[in-house]
Amino acid sequence: MALQEIVERCQDLYEDLDFSSVRAWKEAGKGRKVIGHMPVYVPRELIHAAGILPVGILGGGDQLDVIHGDAYYQSYICRIPRSTIELAITGRLDCLDGMLFPSTCDVIRNLSGMWQLKFQGKLVRYFDVPQNFDLDIGGAFYNRELQSFRDALAELVGHEISDDDLRASIDVYNKNRQAIVELYAYRAAEPWQVPTPEVYLLMRAGMLLPVEEHTQLIYDYIAAAKEVERPVRDNCRVVINGLFCEQPPLGLLKSIELAGCYVVDDDFMLVARWLLHDVPTDGDPLKNLSDAFITYSAETSCKYVPHKEDKGKFLVESVRKNRAEGVIFASPSFCDPALLDRPMLQNALTARGIPFTAFKFAENSGQLQPFREQAGTFADSIKLWSAA
Repeated sequence: MALQEIVERCQDLYEDLDFSSVRAWKEAGKGRKVIGHMPVYVPRELIHAAGILPVGILGGGDQLDVIHGDAYYQSYICRIPRSTIELAITGRLDCLDGMLFPSTCDVIRNLSGMWQLKFQGKLVRYFDVPQNFDLDIGGAFYNRELQSFRDALAELVGHEISDDDLRASIDVYNKNRQAIVELYAYRAAEPWQVPTPEVYLLMRAGMLLPVEEHTQLIYDYIAAAKEVERPVRDNCRVVINGLFCEQPPLGLLKSIELAGCYVVDDDFMLVARWLLHDVPTDGDPLKNLSDAFITYSAETSCKYVPHKEDKGKFLVESVRKNRAEGVIFASPSFCDPALLDRPMLQNALTARGIPFTAFKFAENSGQLQPFREQAGTFADSIKLWSAA
């Protein structure tokens, strides 16, 4: 498959707010079911093992006019709950048989309650995660949460979810994570060959497609990208942080790269990158998923870090591993987890002499020139300091 064809397919999926591909999948087989989830981590392996298609619901972006949603939420919170409920009220999410709200913040918790009121009769769940990272305490709690979710899925589909089914699904998602690792490693090594707007579109496609199809699409993209020679520019290498929930407009990512920055790591689509290593496929599959979350999940602003001195280590390691020259904090307006974490992360960078800049966006940001100018100034300052 040609590179442009892959990118155009991902762009079409990105722009389709009617979820046509999801509806087509559902209609292609009798009794098929679909469960939506917000951008942050949920155990998609369990959903897959039940024969259900997990679908990322990522807000309305800059394509959706929010009219009804503004009646449900105050103006001084982030935009993603308003646009998400707008999608639902206007019938665009009618194909969903359930909705998961991962533990992110009070706003998302409130959105789960709103969903229960508006869409009674459908599976609605606020998916809680442990704040204690002792395997015998937090691990035991999370194992019970996983079992409760497994029972709810079994009731939805009308049959039990066997351990073998779950092990097979874990293996499928291990393969998907490995493909994503290879994609990100390729971008970090040769960012001019793998523009971040294309990576973003490719990752967004994974929120709609069956996981097996997405894995193959990633490998097709990598193969196609290696066949195309793209120009190398004098850009600085940056890590972008703060995009874990409300998603940036595609134009924002394009503006950052046009301003002279190669993005070599990011934190968008964390649902697909949360677990940092393969989950074992032998033994108790629920315990394996639980242990994976406790022992090797990514650090992010919506995950509790028990030791203050560890705050920011994950970001610093990303800078070093990917040979970045600086960090851009791009957080949604009114995002409490990101904005409360930022000073601590900045302190960790300052202590190690890593430059950074920061701005706030909304998913429907239309005026992107200020972001481009700030990113360009940051890139120029890094080049000057490096030369010195």
